[in-house]
Amino acid sequence: MRASSHVLVLLCLSASCLSNWAAAQQSDQVIAERVLGPQWKQLSRRAGIIFAGTVLTAAKPNVTPTATTDQSAPETVPATVPAMELSFRVDQAIAGVEPGQVLTIHEWAGAWPMHRPMTKGQHILIFLYPPSRLGLTSPVGGPLGQVALDPSGKSVSEHVRKAAAVASPRSESSTPRPVPVEAPSVTVLQLERAIRSARSEEARNENEEQ
Repeated sequence: MRASSHVLVLLCLSASCLSNWAAAQQSDQVIAERVLGPQWKQLSRRAGIIFAGTVLTAAKPNVTPTATTDQSAPETVPATVPAMELSFRVDQAIAGVEPGQVLTIHEWAGAWPMHRPMTKGQHILIFLYPPSRLGLTSPVGGPLGQVALDPSGKSVSEHVRKAAAVASPRSESSTPRPVPVEAPSVTVLQLERAIRSARSEEARNENEEQ
């Protein structure tokens, strides 16, 4: 009886742990949707590089060398693409980078005005497209791929949290919902768990289709 009781207790604990894990996962996904928007899963999956980091150098013009073939000449003719250069320190790696890595990216100058500017010392959670064959990248979805963090770099900034709380779906009642004075804190770790979950789900689906 004692052994069976122990087994029953372990089973109950396991069920409880699974239930708590499922609840936590669901909570992370709700938070991700509130902060990143309804397309947060697509945002997470389309990005090739995701991390929370610190902007080390402000954007500066840069010319990225490429190669084009001139049909009238047998040799490759050098060409250039106007680009903006930024450097980041990866504080919390999520995909495509390593913690502590200094990452320098080049973005086509024409795409630069399509998202919010980034300044030296800024803490940010950023989703970047996989680099193109020319080595260029940019935030996924423009401003959607940029989430401002607080001075610690570990939580979403209060401004973003309040904006997300105001923009979240309202009830069917026509009575306007008051803007919360204190929006609940959201950590990068919570968003990271949701992002990893979305990317893992996509990988599982791709494996099942093969």
